[in-house]
Amino acid sequence: MKLRQLIEEYRPGGAPVCRPYIIAEAGVNHEGDMELAKRLIDEAAEGGAEAIKFQTYKADTIASKDSPSYWDLSKEPTDSQHKLFQKYDKFWKSEYEALARHCEGAGIEFLSTPFDVESARFLNDMMEVFKISSSDLNNKPFIDYLCGFGKPIVLSTGAAYLWEVEQSVSWIEAHGNALSLLHCVLNYPTDDANANLAMIPELARKFPEHVVGYSDHTLPRDMKTLEVATLLGARIIEKHFTHDKTLPGNDHYHAMDKEDLKRFHARMDLLFGLLGGHRKEPLASEAPARRNARRSLVAARAIPAGKRVEAEDLTWKRPGHGIDPRDFDRLLGCTAAAAIEEDAVLQWPMFEQ
Repeated sequence: MKLRQLIEEYRPGGAPVCRPYIIAEAGVNHEGDMELAKRLIDEAAEGGAEAIKFQTYKADTIASKDSPSYWDLSKEPTDSQHKLFQKYDKFWKSEYEALARHCEGAGIEFLSTPFDVESARFLNDMMEVFKISSSDLNNKPFIDYLCGFGKPIVLSTGAAYLWEVEQSVSWIEAHGNALSLLHCVLNYPTDDANANLAMIPELARKFPEHVVGYSDHTLPRDMKTLEVATLLGARIIEKHFTHDKTLPGNDHYHAMDKEDLKRFHARMDLLFGLLGGHRKEPLASEAPARRNARRSLVAARAIPAGKRVEAEDLTWKRPGHGIDPRDFDRLLGCTAAAAIEEDAVLQWPMFEQ
């Protein structure tokens, strides 16, 4: 299923836990190298991601020269956002067109977050959904512009108060765009203690008409965070993606790689094997227990032929081969067709119809 279809066809209710749509957030981990960007696409597809997402910006339009860092300087020593963005803003329209074509060949959906009007305009021809970064959650003119394309919006909600999310949702709803909200914590990386995954069901409760997901910045480790997010109802999961987690730089060390993705899918196989279906009905494997561990109505004492059954004539014991105890009241007053021994498992042919 494509991301657009997932968001547009979402209806409240249904299965509370579903396999999530995985977005491998490559961002600018290609570091301006087209061959590396294509490798990231191939490895994300190999790992089992449904989509790979890049980030499209120019340093001069995303940040002023006076834009201090907000990341761990021991991992990424660049102390200015503008300086950092200058390192990775070399790709533009032609490069993203080539990457979109490569995604099509690899069988993975292409996405890129636009950070300005020009990039949004040309990316519109390459993708069916617009992602809005947490950093633009309060950027009403840009949100209005993106909504004008008439496509579903995926909005990250990091570093926001609930009233800010409500306000942004109201702007998007006014345009009529289908919407997904991603819980997000804007720390790079996010400590496990700060993951605050309880916001996933809270967003679903507050915004029941919209798809809720999770944009994760915790260290990948065993991918347990994403497993818990899935159990809490995240329908979309976005996580930074790299080909090499040992590389220096802000988005490599807290990213997952293709092996992490494979581990996650293996855990999902186990998880959904445990979850099974959400319809309440007996499993085929429960048939012996259903037949033998349930109870039947049983003669509490000998019942002579012709006697009308009284409550004192009856008890209930295993197995469940006889008259169901739910028919207790129906059996009262029936006449024994023949003598019935004490402790006999009662059957309807034992009584006159």
